[in-house]
Amino acid sequence: MSGDRTILHCDMNGFFASVELLDHPELADRPMAVCGDPKSRHGIILAKNEIAKGFGVVTAETLWQARKKCPDLQVVPPHHEKYSHYSRLINGIYLKYTDMVEPFSVDESWLDVTASRRLFGTGREIADRIRAEVRETYGLTLSAGVSFNKIFAKMGSEYKKPDATTEITRENFRDMLWPMDIGEMFFVGEATARKLRGCGILTIGDLARFDRSAVIKLLGRHGGEIHDYANGLDTTPVSRYDEREKIKSVGNGTTFSRNLQGPEDIRVAVRGLSDTVATRLRRHRMKAFGVKVDIKDTKLRTISRQKQLDNPTNTADVIAEEAFAIISREWKMRDPIRMLTVTGINLCDEDQAQQLSLFADEDILAERAEKAERAMDEIRARFGKGSIRYGSVIGNDIGLDPLSSLKKEEGS
Repeated sequence: MSGDRTILHCDMNGFFASVELLDHPELADRPMAVCGDPKSRHGIILAKNEIAKGFGVVTAETLWQARKKCPDLQVVPPHHEKYSHYSRLINGIYLKYTDMVEPFSVDESWLDVTASRRLFGTGREIADRIRAEVRETYGLTLSAGVSFNKIFAKMGSEYKKPDATTEITRENFRDMLWPMDIGEMFFVGEATARKLRGCGILTIGDLARFDRSAVIKLLGRHGGEIHDYANGLDTTPVSRYDEREKIKSVGNGTTFSRNLQGPEDIRVAVRGLSDTVATRLRRHRMKAFGVKVDIKDTKLRTISRQKQLDNPTNTADVIAEEAFAIISREWKMRDPIRMLTVTGINLCDEDQAQQLSLFADEDILAERAEKAERAMDEIRARFGKGSIRYGSVIGNDIGLDPLSSLKKEEGS
């Protein structure tokens, strides 16, 4: 691949579980999983170690399903702040080799090391050095894919696990990838795979050899994209670490320990969730021009509604007021709510000019509210995230800990 770009995709192995095992070495030789609290109806497997994987435990299944397969499964709760911490440390190792580092999620990143080959060797050599450094420094392992484009690098990191490097080249990608089931193609989900199989496209090679225009007719623009990907025709660049795209929304949601029932419960939930959203917005120095609410009922049906604002905001008061207004308008208050999410949407920089109100008092009140909430940010930063809370949320019995998720980093 001397004349090509050299792209790496680094994928941490069982990241959540591996980080938890650093604090629970006694579980290293036992089947173990990271799982939400089943008492709060969050009993979903988030990650598992290789031993649990050997029993057939899979991510996103319920705890009771997992324990039917593996009765001795040991479970620990998630600690998202630790995962974000180690993610930053590991990306710091990647940045030793190139500034072209593009995180794909908390445990995956692409690296463009084309310009780094003169200093550190071939793509495979760089991947092996990174794997060794992460393992020796933090006791964690990763699998790396090396290729001439991002898609094949990603598929390379999935090809062999754990703690392995797989190189996919222009010379070998047909032999390695084309015999694989079509469902293994990156960006081909279950629904897309069903449509392709209905046309006789069973493998990645079948897709690559199929008439491109026919695939577009079947799947639209996405069909053309995955046809190109199967043929190695991906030229998407890797973004620089300091030029990542700004987040597009900031939200917080939870499944409650009991169903919300009536306006009082809903107000408590909305206030707690809005506090987290507003705090995150201020942390990112952004404001929201809109508020979105997602409501899931007891039959797992979900509705989503949103409202645009005259002026952008990053205060919990405004976000909570608008979210409650949406719910009041769109939901029968007597109907129970299982899960609720509040999201700030249509974000802008916090110093973007806003439309002045016809009433000067409104602008003064909005400014005062923002200053008050920034003062709360300072108190929390100094004395801890639980040092100051809204009175209406303290002691709630719906299982809402609105500040715990401030430690998580939201996605774009």
